[in-house]
Amino acid sequence: MFWVEYKTLDVRCGRRRLGVAAMKLPCSFWFILLFGAGGLVLFIHLQEISEMVQQQAPGVKFRVTPRQMMRKDLCTHSEDGVMRGDPDLGHSPGVEGPSSPIPPMQFPAFEWAWQAATPASRELDLSPARVTKRHRKLLLKNTPAIRALNSSSSLPQDSWQRLSLIQEARKRLVKEVCAKYKSNSKRLVTPHHVSRIFVEDRYKLLYCEVPKAGCSNWKRVLMVLGGLASSTHEIKHDAVHYGNHLKRLDSFDHRGITQRLETYTKVLFVREPFERLVSAFRDKFENPNTYYHPVFGKPIISKYRANASQAALRTGTGVTFKEFMQYLLDVHRPVGMDIHWEHVNQLCSPCLLDYDFIGKFETMEEEANFLLRRTGAPSNLTFPSFKDRHPHAERTSVRLTRQYFAQLNASERQRAYDFYYTDYLMFNYSKPFKDLY
Repeated sequence: MFWVEYKTLDVRCGRRRLGVAAMKLPCSFWFILLFGAGGLVLFIHLQEISEMVQQQAPGVKFRVTPRQMMRKDLCTHSEDGVMRGDPDLGHSPGVEGPSSPIPPMQFPAFEWAWQAATPASRELDLSPARVTKRHRKLLLKNTPAIRALNSSSSLPQDSWQRLSLIQEARKRLVKEVCAKYKSNSKRLVTPHHVSRIFVEDRYKLLYCEVPKAGCSNWKRVLMVLGGLASSTHEIKHDAVHYGNHLKRLDSFDHRGITQRLETYTKVLFVREPFERLVSAFRDKFENPNTYYHPVFGKPIISKYRANASQAALRTGTGVTFKEFMQYLLDVHRPVGMDIHWEHVNQLCSPCLLDYDFIGKFETMEEEANFLLRRTGAPSNLTFPSFKDRHPHAERTSVRLTRQYFAQLNASERQRAYDFYYTDYLMFNYSKPFKDLY
């Protein structure tokens, strides 16, 4: 009898254990199922990204690699994509400043297509150089917006369409780089972020000043647009930089800043980083200068020149390009940075401010005049090409830039490229030397 009761109890306990196991099985099963589903979703997402990158850059594989390998891929295969234009923001009621019948510049919402790089811009070409028949039909479609813009433009329609596509391509690339490398896209705009932006209320232009990238002539254009002068040729260099004729965006209150950023055409012009750097060095250190020699030259010579003469230590004149680069690449600089060799992404915050027009110094005249026609500027106003500062000195070119950087060894050139790497990537400039990675 006792043995029967024991067996009965044992059977019941066995059934209970089986029941508990049966209850545990679904939990383990669901955990495995959810884990597998999550992995599948991640795999599909990565596949979509990979396909997208391959569509934009045939031959580029999307993968996680060490920094140097990732940099090599990006710099070897970076190219502008083109996207649809931003929707018309319009002009909000109550915007501070004079009213104007000219709305902010808008580009038509083209079906986007790859645009080949222009030779003068030294941009990398990643995509098919030709536009497909389907894209050509879309571009040639004579919509009311295109008819209205073309009617007031002296540019041929094909040039206008080409420049519009290039603009959308550059803006797309900036957004992609910012999304991948920057984390400030949702930060609030402060007066510091807009301190380099000049305001022209009549034609609703916001121009971010990048020194050594045509900023003097752009300020002349803004002064003419604002009625401060009748011609860019009559405005002297000192009046441009020291006359305080132009308003800066940070001089307005929060409401004035916000409304202008939302409704005005935001303009940025950039230049090949090494070329811009050499141009700044030549201007500030190879010519007499009562500010840069004592403020920057003296501490640079004091720290980086062995057996410096008393005259050099006293005046700060005669800084060599190699000494200047030692200062620039030193994490413990004896004197701070300057706007003439500061990164463009630090000067103009392109990841925070959605620029409507991104031009390049290398194709300045064509692109600047295109912008002026789009904004409704007077037809007799064209972008000036003269050089009023050191007019007899040779312009800084690719050849001159290579001569200066030949004074550095390969390691120093690499460090300089690393220093300006974000600008090279964001604005799609090719590597200036083949041995860079």
